[in-house]
Amino acid sequence: MRVSLEWIKDFVGITAPAEEVAHRLTMAGLEIEGMETVDGDIVMEVNVTPNRPDCLNILGIAREVAAAFGLQLKIPHYCIDGPLEKGDIRVEIDAPDLCGRYTGRLIKGVTVGESPEWMKKRLEKCGIRAINNVVDVTNYVLLEFGHPLHAFDADRISDRIIRVAKAGNGSSIKTLDGIDRKLDEDTLLIWDGRGPVAIAGIMGGEGSSVDLPARNIFLESAYFEPSSIRRSSRILGLKSESSYRFERGTDREFLEAALNRAAMLIQETAGGMIHEIVDVYPGKHVPAEVEVSCQKVNSILGTDIEKEEMLRILEMIGIKTIDRGDSFTAIPPAFRGDIKEPVDIIEEIARCYGYGKIPVRIPKTSLPDGILNRKERNLDRIKETVRKSGFTEVINYSFMNPGDLDLLSIPEDDRRRRCISLKNPLKQEDSLMRTTLIPSLINNFLYNLARGTREVSLYELSRVFIDEGDRLPKEELRLSGIFFRENAPSVWQEQIPPFFVVKGTLQALFEEMKAGEYCLAPSDEAFLHKGKSADILCEGQKTGFIGEISPNIIER
Repeated sequence: MRVSLEWIKDFVGITAPAEEVAHRLTMAGLEIEGMETVDGDIVMEVNVTPNRPDCLNILGIAREVAAAFGLQLKIPHYCIDGPLEKGDIRVEIDAPDLCGRYTGRLIKGVTVGESPEWMKKRLEKCGIRAINNVVDVTNYVLLEFGHPLHAFDADRISDRIIRVAKAGNGSSIKTLDGIDRKLDEDTLLIWDGRGPVAIAGIMGGEGSSVDLPARNIFLESAYFEPSSIRRSSRILGLKSESSYRFERGTDREFLEAALNRAAMLIQETAGGMIHEIVDVYPGKHVPAEVEVSCQKVNSILGTDIEKEEMLRILEMIGIKTIDRGDSFTAIPPAFRGDIKEPVDIIEEIARCYGYGKIPVRIPKTSLPDGILNRKERNLDRIKETVRKSGFTEVINYSFMNPGDLDLLSIPEDDRRRRCISLKNPLKQEDSLMRTTLIPSLINNFLYNLARGTREVSLYELSRVFIDEGDRLPKEELRLSGIFFRENAPSVWQEQIPPFFVVKGTLQALFEEMKAGEYCLAPSDEAFLHKGKSADILCEGQKTGFIGEISPNIIER
């Protein structure tokens, strides 16, 4: 975000060099990625983390500057004195769970035109193009206070009503960018008596925009639930400066001040008569209270900060406190929705106290020796037994080619056909979660064979994934191996057939794990050689198979 140092000075009397301001902000967690001089003003590029939407504006940055330098933050009291004429536009909120507060003012007799030079320059320094005095004021207050506002042409508001409600089925709107958009039924909209006039918190509709003929405007300042704006923005593929802030959270308690500031600027730049505020506030903000132990603060940070210093730091960044003796209660303001637990308060104290002042110390806690559970010990025994038989472990990706099961001639009714498809595969060849380890091992074998390896002994102990319909996929542990040895004449000893090499490994495994007796029976696996394959049966149940790969499979 681009921030003007000259603009910051409207709220805090900072005289330090820009480099020192940038350093202090960076050390406080707001990294300054660059600075440039524009028309004699220093413009800083600030990297604001997602948990600090309160710093997506000039006032928020000024608050951090004031805390970093121990200065007083100056926030003008934006109040419009009455009596004022009552407007004829009423507001209704049909979705109070998605719109916690909606304020607005009718301003009659405005003259839409060019903005004053000072406003255009400030907007341009922050990367926003000037449009007209009314739209520019809403953008100006957006940058200054972080509160998105929207101006409607009041003469185009049908039935003199503004209603906040979901889209429902079959709704669409032509937005300011000229695109007709079909809307999801849960998208929050601003309606008049005829239909939707704006996508709440994202973009206005073309039919109610403020242009040169407009004489009367209705100025909106509202609080929309971040999750709703985030969802709608993602579904529509539509991002804006407003949605960027709404989906991170705005300050519902500051809406009236932002609205008044915008109304006063419009009156200053475009004339007009300001009417009474309309304020519908169904979900009053209840401040959170966080209990914090002073001893815990110093214990976690490794410091000896006095309680008075802790309270002073928190008050500097707008967090009210109540002294409780050895502890205190912190009451975060509405614009700090990220503060919920004691550790959040401790982080704020550390950040403002200065990370450089916190001593470095090595943790004294001793780490206990890790202990394997029974399952882990058994898996290690399995791997060790197979390794002793001459096999090397491989670890493959948990994906497979959709054509692998066809190559293995797996029947359509086989449970190995119950595959899980990936929505975003890196490549089509890896678009399924594997239900068997066999294709991966065959690929390992072919890779080694192509490079001149004359004997291949590989095994893998991994999970397979079976689709269970509406339930979570079933994960099952599988042990699979592949053995190949090129026939070579020997005058010293007779080579043991591969089938019996693998059978010997199987026998060793059953003995090591004390798995009881097993027997072999003719196998019906389609990819195994008939007469040179067998199913492994334990207590009459098939637990695996052993055999040579069918010549037909090898040819494929």
